[in-house]
Formats: sequence, C-alpha cells, structure tokens
Amino acid sequence: MADGGAMTTEVEAGGATGFWAPGTQILWRYRENAGRRFHIARPVTVVRDDDEILAVWLAPGTECVKPVLADGTSVHREPLETRYTKPRSVQRDRWFGTGVLKLARSGEPWSVWLFWEPGWRFKNWYVNLEEPLARWSGGVDSEDHFLDISVHPDRSWHWRDEDEFAQAQRDGLMDEPLAARVREAGLGAVEVIRAWGPPFADGWQNWRPDPSWAVPSLPEDWDRTPAHMSS
Repeated sequence: MADGGAMTTEVEAGGATGFWAPGTQILWRYRENAGRRFHIARPVTVVRDDDEILAVWLAPGTECVKPVLADGTSVHREPLETRYTKPRSVQRDRWFGTGVLKLARSGEPWSVWLFWEPGWRFKNWYVNLEEPLARWSGGVDSEDHFLDISVHPDRSWHWRDEDEFAQAQRDGLMDEPLAARVREAGLGAVEVIRAWGPPFADGWQNWRPDPSWAVPSLPEDWDRTPAHMSS
C-alpha cells in the first residue's frame, strides 16, 4: 500500500501518539460482531490526523471488502430474522457513488460520516455507533454497533437501524451490558447534535479532496492481525 513504509515508521516512532500525514493511505476496518475476524476493510486516504480528530476520505471506486452470506447473497437482501444467523463469507467489491468523508474524534464511541449527492451537493451526516477506533501501523480497527443516527443539513436527526440493533441482541451478538452502553453512547451523540458541537459545526461539508490523490489499493493482507491483538 502506498506510503506504507513511511507510515509504519512514523507511527512506531511516535507510539500511541504517532500521527499519519495528510495523503497517507491506511485501512479502516471492522471486526465481525461477537468474533475476531475482520469482515469490512476500506482503504482510505488521511485528510487530517492529530490529537483532536482523524479524518479520512473513502474515494469513489475504491476496492473494499464487505460481508456477504456464504452463497454470495447480499446481507441486506436476507430477511432480518435470519440475517445474523446464516453462515457468512466476505467479498471484494468497489465503493460506487460519491465518496465518504469519515471523522473520528479520539476515544469517542462513534464516527461521523459525510455524504454528498453528485455535484458535491451535501446530503447528510451519519453517526456510526461503534467501538472507539484502535490504531495500529496500517490503520484503524473497530466493531460496528448496529445503531446509527442520520443528521440533516437543517440539523434535524433521527435514529437508524433500530430494528437491526434489536435483532442483534436477540441473536446473541450483543449482550445487555453492551447494548446499554451503545444506547448511552447514542444519547451522548444526540447531545452533541443538539448542541451543534464538533464535528458538525466545523464546516467539513465544504471540504474537498486533493485532486492529486490516487485511489488507494486494497492490500492482499487486508485482514492481517495487528501486533496489539496478536497476544
């Protein structure tokens, strides 16, 4: 992956406080729920990385890894009642449509994604509730928590995927203490939205990617285990 050597050196030299330079290509990954394997991997380009925030760009056409049912069927075409219990595999695919800007503030149990319509007409913010990002030399890892929030340009908002959140609990992918933490995190995000705190008030909807950036490639070892998990 481009810049991989320099990226690794910088992070290892800086330890937990090392930051990636803008333009560096890293992986943004999610582990499967109630498991240790990675089932989502998205190569992204670093926009900004410091004590306050990690911002990355998922470019249109990027080759990614996504979960599918064992027979190759899209997960979201499976009825909710059996969506999380049928055997799964992973599949390479490409991110089509407009790109996504992902923002993660240090230690927060959610990330905020920005979506645009064609022609850079801003569509909405999307709060993805998840484990706080774990950094490693090649990128960041998390685990999705099903429940999400859509936030619109007029600052209105609504919960998303509450049905999936409930089904995940019924299927044993999330116990009661974790579900309670996720709901609490969601309410914390709602407080930020109502106060119009960062990153919503920071003008990220006006950001545009550097036209010189190449679309990152998906490395063959996209599912490698970071050193911090190897024990």
